[in-house]
Amino acid sequence: MYRTLLEAFARDVGFVEHQINSYNEFVNYRLQRIIDEIGEIPLETEAGEFILRLGKVWVGRPSIKEADGATREITPMEARIRNLTYAAPIYLEIIPVINGIEQERQEAKLGDLPVMVKSDLCVLKGKSEEELIRMGEDPYDPGGYFIINGTERVMVMSEELAPNLVVVERRGDIETARINSEVSGFIQMHLIERRNGIFYISFANVKKFPLIVLLRALGMEKDRDILEAVQPTPEMEEDLFYNFTEFPVRDVEEAKEYMAKKLHITHAKMTHINEILDRYLLPHLGQEKKYRMEKAFFLCYTMGKLLRLAYGYIKPQDIDHYANKRIRCVGDFLEVLFRSILLGKYGLIARIIYRYQQMTKRGKLASLQSIIESEYFTKRITSHMATGQWVGGLTGVCQRLERANVVRMIAHLRNVMSPLSSTQEHFEARSLHPTQFGRLCAEETPEGVNIGLRKYLASLAMISTSASPREIEAVMQVAKKYLVEERATPVIAGGKIIGFTHQPKELVKEIREKRRMGLISWQITCAYDTNLNEVRIHWDAGRLMRPLIVVENGKPKLTEKHLEALKEGKLKWQDLVKQGIIEYLDAEEEEEALVALNEADIKTRRLDFTHVEINPYFILGTSAALVPFANHNRGDRVSIGAKMIGQSLGIYALNFLNRCESKSDILVYPQLPLVKTAMWDHLGFETHPQGQNVVVAVMSFLGYNMEDAIIINKASLERGLFRSIFFRTYETEEKRYWGIERDEIKIPTKDVRGYRFEESYAKLDRDGIISPEVEVRGDEVLIGKVSPLRFYGPVERFILETQNRRDASITLRHGEQGIVEKVYVTETSDGNKLVKVVVRETRKTEIGDKLATRHGQKGVIGLIVPEEDMPFTADGVRPDIIFNPHAIPSRMTVGQLLELLAGKVAALSCEEVDGTTFNETPEEYLRRKLKELGFREDGKEAMISGVTGELLEGTIFIGPCYYQKLHHMVANKIQARARGPVTLLTKQPTEGRAKQGGLRMGEMEKDCLIAHGAAMLLKERFSSDATKAPICKRCGVVATIDYTKGRIYCPICKRGDVVWIETAYAFLLMLNELKCMGIYPRLVVEEG
Repeated sequence: MYRTLLEAFARDVGFVEHQINSYNEFVNYRLQRIIDEIGEIPLETEAGEFILRLGKVWVGRPSIKEADGATREITPMEARIRNLTYAAPIYLEIIPVINGIEQERQEAKLGDLPVMVKSDLCVLKGKSEEELIRMGEDPYDPGGYFIINGTERVMVMSEELAPNLVVVERRGDIETARINSEVSGFIQMHLIERRNGIFYISFANVKKFPLIVLLRALGMEKDRDILEAVQPTPEMEEDLFYNFTEFPVRDVEEAKEYMAKKLHITHAKMTHINEILDRYLLPHLGQEKKYRMEKAFFLCYTMGKLLRLAYGYIKPQDIDHYANKRIRCVGDFLEVLFRSILLGKYGLIARIIYRYQQMTKRGKLASLQSIIESEYFTKRITSHMATGQWVGGLTGVCQRLERANVVRMIAHLRNVMSPLSSTQEHFEARSLHPTQFGRLCAEETPEGVNIGLRKYLASLAMISTSASPREIEAVMQVAKKYLVEERATPVIAGGKIIGFTHQPKELVKEIREKRRMGLISWQITCAYDTNLNEVRIHWDAGRLMRPLIVVENGKPKLTEKHLEALKEGKLKWQDLVKQGIIEYLDAEEEEEALVALNEADIKTRRLDFTHVEINPYFILGTSAALVPFANHNRGDRVSIGAKMIGQSLGIYALNFLNRCESKSDILVYPQLPLVKTAMWDHLGFETHPQGQNVVVAVMSFLGYNMEDAIIINKASLERGLFRSIFFRTYETEEKRYWGIERDEIKIPTKDVRGYRFEESYAKLDRDGIISPEVEVRGDEVLIGKVSPLRFYGPVERFILETQNRRDASITLRHGEQGIVEKVYVTETSDGNKLVKVVVRETRKTEIGDKLATRHGQKGVIGLIVPEEDMPFTADGVRPDIIFNPHAIPSRMTVGQLLELLAGKVAALSCEEVDGTTFNETPEEYLRRKLKELGFREDGKEAMISGVTGELLEGTIFIGPCYYQKLHHMVANKIQARARGPVTLLTKQPTEGRAKQGGLRMGEMEKDCLIAHGAAMLLKERFSSDATKAPICKRCGVVATIDYTKGRIYCPICKRGDVVWIETAYAFLLMLNELKCMGIYPRLVVEEG
């Protein structure tokens, strides 16, 4: 059953749909809402009243404006190759209103909006596989990312406290209530505290202000009104009377005066106080004066909650409960960014007003397009998305898409980040919460400081989008039937108290029934909180929801007929949701559900179940779901295994030959695993495989597989095992500078500064660019380029044109080699020539390369053994890999042992073995099958030594296992040097592999050499910056060498009586730094 449902979900919904849905919602609804909220732009003019009334906004097709002014449509592949931003123009309808009379409607371009690949705006939307291939795309690419300046970037989802919800907690002796009041993307944090019986509120620049005084300022002047709103018990009334007497403020005016004095407001007191009460206090309830009593009632209701918490009537809420969390998606981030760009202090609206004023002052007749700076708008968006720096000081919002393989790409698109600091403990926030079951992956999270803060969506989880006004109205029609005038159970919808009801359970039941009938949106949820005695209805975006099968009258509504219809394509996943067979629940509504683990639970446990799990397997995310027999491994190994799958080489995209990644790896002979899980068939592994099935013997061998090292068969490597191709792209642009200066792509002449050797340019064609299929080595020139000098000297230097030129050629990285794969010669949107050269290198697996299984058993190759020396079975089978048995007991990866057993059965019987977590093929079946095939049931075999030809004493566990080559390769990391460049300041070797640097000999390395007694080696190591310097015998300072006059003299006494010493250049540098501090360093020297 679960396989059919997973197939339907993957086919009809997909694993990155949350990104695309959020972006589409922003384009289709939120963009217009932002424009509608702005409404009008008033402009100052002498002729009378002049207003720009904003109308409809729409987005065009993805296009690019070329350097010659021509505009044409663009595809994602062209954007990647030409380093362009894949964007579409935003048009705005503007109606000029002069003295109240509407003029002719006009349209103006607002700017360019980056387009998400495979969204409704994308040119790839709805294209067939053949059309996608013709456009140079991978037909199975899921989309969900942007292309900014030629680079694929993804907006990572963020976890935050749910807006407009009250969360009551207890911190020691203090009861607190948190409210994140949000309106139009603006969040105002509120904290209400009960300290020693007194209520305080903090928000905006108001800190620990008496809540009773604030209520008076809002218009609740009478004590009786406050008591009626709070509805305390007799014992709670004492607390309120204590607050009344502690702050004897009686009316609105007194309260406002108290506020002004407390907040140190001296100028325009009432204006400032009114602005605080209307704009910054609970803005989600309204930002006008008429909403003050509603705010006062909401605050009284929150006070009542804190009192009931203090007196033990209700339990504190859990801030980490996912009912109190929301996920911010791409639509939320773009909305905040758009509001900032349009409405900020120096935003587009302010610039329109300023530009119009400037043009009218000069007497120019301004057209609408001339005062709207579309370039400013485009550059702001592109800059934020290219750097990841967001409004509000957030960083890392937009990240480069990781495309190591298809698993890592999908995982990156399903990543959820916590805003909490990784340097602090946050134990509760990091730990796995019960409400994350089926919503966030129970296994995958990074090791180290980010553990528990970076999470991934569970396989079938979805994120809600905002409900439309029509959908909200449908719910309100149901709710209104149950609302009463008198005080009863409050009904909270959209963060507001919309009324009270005497029938909370009946109200919730009817909303759910209407939802299952398809009359109410499946994304709207409701729940009756018995602890707080509240009915909550949610229709906001960002709620993490999971699917469950509805149970009615003790039977699941999903039947075999539905499953057959799904297989035949007659039904879709969305149809099951609309028909109320499968229901998406958020964490709050699930608190009222009784969920059976499987159908057997319904029959045996005899409880009133409301739902049944699709399968426990779906508590895992897409990466962890690929680990076979994961329920037989220790938890951390499943997490590491999921990470290893994301780092493995394979075919990351079918169009890899057309792409220009900065660097990428392709596995030459990738295979599908013999032992699969259900997820393997739905992430595209049929077309994007990674890893290979190898025969593994579990035994020690010569001691070369200690500490997780792996022994590998040389013949297997010669046959192409784990062979990969490494691609790296080199690029340069012919830029134009001020004046007539510009770069030139050509073969540099000898009179150009920095000219190398003639041999360095030997492989270039006449146009200065290397040809495809040419073999190249490190430091050889790929693209010849001549640029103007960075810094200009005296005027005499401009006598000759060539003296104003330097060699800026692009060379192959030091230590690398390969063959030129392809060369792209194109131009950027500015009309500059752009050249990209892709170099490929075939890499055979070597000692030090990292391999890993899907169970987190990772290690580097420790020894490559000739085939004739490898042990073999009675059938003559020689293993590809010898794996150390000591890696199993401490890590408890029993799943790997089962995979070896299952792989053996699969290879011998020619049938796939199911290793799906919680649904795996039983071990008893595998043992029985092996016995039927003529092998030992435990998978062990007698083996013969390849060196001596003798039978090994013990039997060896041997079988096929799926191994992956990771992108951590020796060729990328090996670093050594004899001589090379040194830094200008210290004359010591440069640091870093890319700079041909040396390896630092630090304090601890020095101690090791001392312990070994290697004194001469130590002396040699510490003399990398050895230099000779003249020292004045009398003054003890470094003498000056005058090369023009050929003499040496002391800078103090001017004498030439010096002694030459040999010392480290760093020591001389320190002496100069001491002189800068006014310290006289005197060296006492004698003739040697």
